[in-house]
Amino acid sequence: MFEQHRETLEKALSAIAGRGYWSAYPESPSPRVYGEGAAERGKEAFEAHLGKPFPLDQPGTGSWIGAERSPFGIDLGVTYPQPQVDELIAAAEAALPAWRDAGPETRALTSVEIVNRINRRSFELAGAVQHTTGQAFVMAFQAGGPHAQDRALEAIAYGYAAMTSSAAQARWEKPAKGEALVMDKRFTVVPRGVALVIGCNTFPTWNAYPGLFASLVTGNPVIVKPHPRAVLPLAITVQIAREVLAEAGFDPALVSLAVEEGRGLAKTLATHPAVRIVDFTGSTEFGDWLEKNATQALVHTEKAGVNTIVIDSTDSWRGMLGNLAFSLSLYSGQMCTAPQNILVPAAGIDTDEGYKNFDEVAEGIAAAVGRLLGDDARAVELTGAIVNPDVLARVEAAPTLGDVVLESRAIKHPAFPGAVVRTPVIVRVDTADQEVYGHEHFGPISFVIPTGSTEESLDVLRRTIKARGALTASAYSTSADVLDQAERAAIDAGVNLSCNLTGGVFVNQSAAFSDYHGSGANPAATASLTDPGYVAGRFHLVQSRRPA
Repeated sequence: MFEQHRETLEKALSAIAGRGYWSAYPESPSPRVYGEGAAERGKEAFEAHLGKPFPLDQPGTGSWIGAERSPFGIDLGVTYPQPQVDELIAAAEAALPAWRDAGPETRALTSVEIVNRINRRSFELAGAVQHTTGQAFVMAFQAGGPHAQDRALEAIAYGYAAMTSSAAQARWEKPAKGEALVMDKRFTVVPRGVALVIGCNTFPTWNAYPGLFASLVTGNPVIVKPHPRAVLPLAITVQIAREVLAEAGFDPALVSLAVEEGRGLAKTLATHPAVRIVDFTGSTEFGDWLEKNATQALVHTEKAGVNTIVIDSTDSWRGMLGNLAFSLSLYSGQMCTAPQNILVPAAGIDTDEGYKNFDEVAEGIAAAVGRLLGDDARAVELTGAIVNPDVLARVEAAPTLGDVVLESRAIKHPAFPGAVVRTPVIVRVDTADQEVYGHEHFGPISFVIPTGSTEESLDVLRRTIKARGALTASAYSTSADVLDQAERAAIDAGVNLSCNLTGGVFVNQSAAFSDYHGSGANPAATASLTDPGYVAGRFHLVQSRRPA
């Protein structure tokens, strides 16, 4: 189990240092990659879960609960063990010493084996992600499968690198009169304690895996608390982790599942004295609550943000429009990285197709979205379904916020009649309407905003992101000086910047081992996925020494 993954771990360590392209898990669902029949077997495995109790044997089990309903209109009918919190935590604490004593290398290689087995079940997980999030199948496979698995491996690599950055033992010799002073010293990685991962509805694996594996590899047992609408992908993950840990000779209570139907369990767990690490993705309101109230724990949160695009000029008018249309439409804008505010000088912009006034820019973006989503059967494979009623309510209320440039329309899904599908809505608002565009409107909602100049656009970007946070920012300009100014504004605001995206790279996508997701430098997130700071607080070093 261990030796077969040593090369993978070494490659991951090289990748986080070099920051170039590398992926351990192929993103293509092609039979040529995963083998003939893999997709069919995965579909059958997913469907075998429906309408049944999920096979998970863990301590602290009460009754069986579950209320997941697919955004595509299907009741999943899966039930899960309702946890008894104190028993679950007691089991996790009892499992910690042996896992700690196993050492960084054993923990890292065991963790890689867990990810490897997760990868083997990528098609099964794709079905689970699709029908809990509303993502179209290919996106569910990629983002919920290999991309999430790469992020898991990245976290393992960062954790291992942090734990092994200095020697685990040393002989200390200090010259002295007569005989030298000689001591043997040992330095042990000591985990912080029980970790809690609070999952989100939209990307249950992609957002949970970094925290799960960063804590596990550094020696901490992990309780996974999924969003009530997106349990199955993380239940499968926990099941796999427990199987691998047991086979490796460890207590499977190192990873457990804590499910609820309503609300309140996350608060109970997050403030439990034994919980020493909390990873959360979700609303600003609850993220702020965790930061203020889970004071006994190291808390990492990824919350809402106001992602912003500044358009100054472009040498690829059609490429820019196509890229923006895709970014606004992908998964119906239900991504924490999706752009919301599009800032354009009121005087217009220069392009390779001539001068375009503000209205032409706004209408050009709207027309590009219309072309991209003009065919319903094709559109649903890009937009997926609306994940929950709150998003739908925001889409329906968006026209009241300003002047509508592009109306949202309902689409009938050809394969799932019960799916709720909406195309993006684009609204024009003024720079004075800060109470509108200065808040996140999660979903397929964006604003085009005329400004006095590109300089003012950058000021708006800087101001709104400092106040509200953002995970992404983007700039379009043919001027190197303007791009330098945009980079300076992004650095001031603490947000990751993309410039002149006109091809197959999109602002709302990030690549493991190369792109940092979030920065921890603005209110949208307290940490970056993934950097050394994300893993460092999850363990301590304890020293022992004795005369040689």
